[in-house]
Amino acid sequence: MARMAGRRALFAGPVLLAVTFGVFALAALSPFDPVKAYAGTAGLTASGRDLDQLRANLGVDRPLVERWWDWLTSALTGDLGTSAVMRQPVADVITERLGWSVLLAATAFAAAVLLGTALGVLAARRPGGGLDRAVSGLAYTLEAAPAFWLGLLAIWLFSVRLGVLPSGGLTDAAGDTVTAGQVLTHLVLPAAVLGLSQLPWFHLYVRQGVADALAEDPVRGARARGLAERTVLLGHGLRAGMLPVLTLIGSRVPELITGALLVETVFSWPGIAAATVQAATAVDFPLLAALTVLATAAVRVGNLLSDLLYGLADPRVGFDG
Repeated sequence: MARMAGRRALFAGPVLLAVTFGVFALAALSPFDPVKAYAGTAGLTASGRDLDQLRANLGVDRPLVERWWDWLTSALTGDLGTSAVMRQPVADVITERLGWSVLLAATAFAAAVLLGTALGVLAARRPGGGLDRAVSGLAYTLEAAPAFWLGLLAIWLFSVRLGVLPSGGLTDAAGDTVTAGQVLTHLVLPAAVLGLSQLPWFHLYVRQGVADALAEDPVRGARARGLAERTVLLGHGLRAGMLPVLTLIGSRVPELITGALLVETVFSWPGIAAATVQAATAVDFPLLAALTVLATAAVRVGNLLSDLLYGLADPRVGFDG
């Protein structure tokens, strides 16, 4: 395990370097002007001389490689730079928002894994039965539904029509003190929507894996020996069916991050999403690079975690990856 983690860490360095350079290169090709985004409405009446001076102050008039290298060397010392659009250090922007994004993503992911696994096991007991057709049909429908559409539908139903849940934010009114109760209440809809967008994959994988395991000869033999159905289902079927899910956990991290960005935007959740959107539209080089590195690192860690869990669950696989 240590060797695998070490090899992955060595490979992660060049990947992160390439990602950061790619961010600066794409931002340089963007049609958005970071100077006008920084100046806001004042940029509409500013003279060309003033805009050029602001461009020099922000450092966006320097060559691409020079800007990237300066940011990289500073980041390695812990200085991520200053966000032009947020008007504060990048580290502060991430610190203020990361916790809320992690709370939303972790809650939704845990709900998707637990509920998807439970429904998959129940559906696999009788393949082709009424429960299997109903749940699997719903899973295929949710799989094709965009997360932002599910979010808008949830707001319309539970906030506008029924009025039982808030439509967004962390508090009921601006300026209110953030309390645990309000956070939990406001977390329900975005976490449910994000969880539903991830649930179909876990349900379908578990359903197929458990159904295949229950059709194997060892399981038939266990039933012939008179073992209880619950023991057969949980001890044999679920154990074999969970192995593909361990790999799925890592591969779903990119989709989880993308879905979280959309859900946070729809529900005005104060996470990383708003900062990412503003950094992209304003071509905020330091903030955009830091957020991209953070997302890339999360994907790498997720893939490593799934490989380690799979190796622990199935010793035949080992840790040679």
